[in-house]
Amino acid sequence: MRHLFVLLALAVASVAQTADPWKLVWSDEFDRDGRPDPAKWGYENGFVRNHELQWYQPENAWCEKGLLIIEGRRERQKNPNFVSGSQNWTTSREYAEYTSASLTTKGLASWRYGRFEMRGRIDTRPGLWPAFWSLGVEGRWPSNGEIDVMEYYRDTLLANLIWAGPQRTSSFVKRKPIASFGDPEWGQKFHIWQMDWDENRIVIRVDGEVMNDSDLNQAANPDGKNGLRQAHSILLNLAIGGDAGGDPSAAVFPARLEIDYVRIYQK
Repeated sequence: MRHLFVLLALAVASVAQTADPWKLVWSDEFDRDGRPDPAKWGYENGFVRNHELQWYQPENAWCEKGLLIIEGRRERQKNPNFVSGSQNWTTSREYAEYTSASLTTKGLASWRYGRFEMRGRIDTRPGLWPAFWSLGVEGRWPSNGEIDVMEYYRDTLLANLIWAGPQRTSSFVKRKPIASFGDPEWGQKFHIWQMDWDENRIVIRVDGEVMNDSDLNQAANPDGKNGLRQAHSILLNLAIGGDAGGDPSAAVFPARLEIDYVRIYQK
């Protein structure tokens, strides 16, 4: 009998050791129709960054059939901040010729370390710049730290870490041409992006393939602080054009970033 108890104890210990250490702490399955859950998501508005062409507005995001839809449109939107003769790109344009949406958990939820996962389908046509990414909650960019779990533009998938450096920014940037997947229908399918993040490393994968494996000990700002070791909020957006997005004039709109779920796990 004692021998049996020993065997049972060893079996229980073995199961405990092999049990999944990740526990779901936050998620959105987008299983409601209509506007995204306001307790989980806020919005960026207007012209925001990178000289992008789109005007961000909440109207371009909604939930439908279990998906979050972020839709880019070719439509004119008047800029209420327009100033004739302005040299600032956010106020010098009287109109935006495109609209889209950018959702953020800033001010609602943030996480320090964990597994961040998204299942989604990105539009890979010219001029589009979809992203699933995060920003540190304290400090200004880039010293607060930026993590691009999924970024796409100009036929290339990227996975990036960005922080402050002697020349304004430093980064670990990894690029993978879409053509290298060997699947001409890759952009028409759903894929899973996943980031595992602890105090020492960030590993970013797409469909299990490692895109970026970086040592955070090499990512300190000039002042010694490390924005990649603080809590981050997450963003989901579909940008159009801008500094990296390319020329969208040949693309047929509307264009969509479709997201099945976003899940955050911690140990």
